[in-house]
Amino acid sequence: MGRTTRILAVLLIAALALFAATRLGLAPAPLAALAVVVAIVCALLLIVRALPLGARRPTVFTIVFIFLVALIGGFSYFEFVLKPQFIKTAISAAFAPKPTTVAVEEAKVEQWPPLLDAIGTLRAYQGVVVAPQVAGVVSAIHFESGDDVAAGAPLVDLDTSVEEADLASGIAQLKNANVSLDRARTLIASGNTPQSTVDAAVATRDSAAASVEHSKAVIAQKKIVAPFAGRLGLRTVDIGQYVAAGASLTTLQRLDPIYVDFSAPEGALATLAAGQQTDVSVDSQPGRTFTGKVVAIDARVSADSRNVSVRAELANPDHKLLPGMYAQVTVTTGAPADVLTLPRTAIVSSLYGDNVFVVVPGPDNKGLIVDRRFVHVGATRGERIAIVDGVKAGDKVVSAGQIKLQPNSPVVIDPTGALPPPAETPRP
Repeated sequence: MGRTTRILAVLLIAALALFAATRLGLAPAPLAALAVVVAIVCALLLIVRALPLGARRPTVFTIVFIFLVALIGGFSYFEFVLKPQFIKTAISAAFAPKPTTVAVEEAKVEQWPPLLDAIGTLRAYQGVVVAPQVAGVVSAIHFESGDDVAAGAPLVDLDTSVEEADLASGIAQLKNANVSLDRARTLIASGNTPQSTVDAAVATRDSAAASVEHSKAVIAQKKIVAPFAGRLGLRTVDIGQYVAAGASLTTLQRLDPIYVDFSAPEGALATLAAGQQTDVSVDSQPGRTFTGKVVAIDARVSADSRNVSVRAELANPDHKLLPGMYAQVTVTTGAPADVLTLPRTAIVSSLYGDNVFVVVPGPDNKGLIVDRRFVHVGATRGERIAIVDGVKAGDKVVSAGQIKLQPNSPVVIDPTGALPPPAETPRP
């Protein structure tokens, strides 16, 4: 055996050993192909060397021909079959949608009481415009704008000099009438005067007394006092100013308790009743809610608006609520009921209706995808919205990050959750 044959035999044995090692996991797997190629080449060379000298040339030619045909066939197979598949796979991988990171929340059942929302206006429990019954000149003012006063507290005095003079004259006439009446009664007792004289003296006395009472009444009317306890408004007069009868001097409002008047649709009469809890919020006290109750419902429905007027009463000990304020009113009209709710941010509105994205397992339970579902929404409470149908309790619904989602899009759930709700929900 020649040296070349021994070398080829050793290489063949080494290639077969390497291939066996790759199959047993003792050598890297990519070396298996190299071992097979080396083994085939060595085996062919050994076969050629074993042939007679005259048969070697056609055999080598045949082997080279077969090798070239295999090479050309392999190249064609790679170029027209494998390469297009590789390109298609690469393009598909490059343009395949990448999972979108989203925040999810489970649809859950909450107990919501039925509520009636309305817009109302605050009204004083008692409120009047302070005005004189008679004309006159202001002689004294006993208050400042914004004062809190008790019932009967003096507010404004009008000049009463003329009325006091009339009163003094009337008192003098009354005294004279009383003297004349006493004299007439003495004379009729002695039979020296007729009864008609006594009757005339009585009439004169009564007329003088009425004149005195009239002067006292006019003087009292010119001393204006507070009809009830409350807070005064801005003063609109000054000392020495002439005021006509009925002219406004100031306003007086009783602020505790205070009313809120609002309108409700006629359909609400089925559940609306006196005594129901009423929650009121105003712009001047953000974040604060005033609680009261319904005290009266109007006896008629407006034919123009088909609304009914309702009045609720609120405690207002610190006088933060003032008449005329705009108020947002919420009336609890019944017992709590189970409602399926979602975050308001989960609702996606479109021309086709409201919909949500529900996270479900992907094909063959690989990864997660989203399923678009159309829903019917109900009432809104803060950052939660009621769902009438479309999802069920426990469904994982995307609450943030759904802008780029399409049906069956792959997603990854953000473990940190959704963004916190704003401190104050924007008003429409």
